[in-house]
Amino acid sequence: MTPPPAPVFRRALCAMITPFTPSGTLDLDGAQHLAAHLVANGCDGLVLSGTTGESPTTTDAEKSALVAAVREAVGNRAKVVAGIGTPDTRHTVELAREAQKAGADGLLVVAPYYSRPPQDAIEAHFREIADACELPLMLYDIPARTGVRIEPETVLRLAGHPRIVAVKDCSSDFLGAQKVLARTDLAYYAGCDEHNLALYAVGGTGYVSTVANVIPARLRAVLDAFDAGDTARAARLQHEATPLIEAIMAAGLPGTVTAKALLNALALPAGPVRAPLRPAGPATTDTLLSLHAALTGT
Repeated sequence: MTPPPAPVFRRALCAMITPFTPSGTLDLDGAQHLAAHLVANGCDGLVLSGTTGESPTTTDAEKSALVAAVREAVGNRAKVVAGIGTPDTRHTVELAREAQKAGADGLLVVAPYYSRPPQDAIEAHFREIADACELPLMLYDIPARTGVRIEPETVLRLAGHPRIVAVKDCSSDFLGAQKVLARTDLAYYAGCDEHNLALYAVGGTGYVSTVANVIPARLRAVLDAFDAGDTARAARLQHEATPLIEAIMAAGLPGTVTAKALLNALALPAGPVRAPLRPAGPATTDTLLSLHAALTGT
């Protein structure tokens, strides 16, 4: 049997934080160092300027500079996907073209937020962006932040566009996910770390993970064990990571805040968060460090 072709964005993707200097400026050297570290430890794709990358508080110029720096750091060892989503279709098209110039392999495009457009308008938004440049698109469905779903029926229609090739799913709608998986060839990625293995087991492609900033090798090992047919080990590895996943993603603070707190404590590039976000306190950081040490033995 001929193995299936590798997904265009590969499978173990990190939703990378955006490192800043202590004064709050973009830390491109730190971004290159962190990107190289993540790729060396199992990530075969990096998603920049997503929710975890503090896209609402970085400028267009910073987003382009980040793509170019990370591209230089990782070369062809990993795919570089640029987050370009905004609530303004024209602005998103501009960012798509700039990301292509900066060297991105693809685009992460969130549903237009705040204005809560109907499904036909959401579909038109994605089609206009896909028509405006030559890069493949990953649709990003995260209704808790945008206020609107990309409904499965909308995804099914968009799957016919040659440059719409993937979905990052933060909807927690497993039935909807399986409908799309059954009826399209879209690469389907878990966007919530607690769903990484579950979605993979029903035909998902992999994950776009915030927690991969701090345990890239462990999360990759879950997929590797499943691929090797050792489903019991895959489940055990996923279960063992659950306390840290919960502390980073479900402990009352945005994942950006907790991931940066742990990265800083581990002496990896991260720096501060930008307002209106605020840094994690010492007690939260100590808990994260303790959970990380228990999981990794370091």
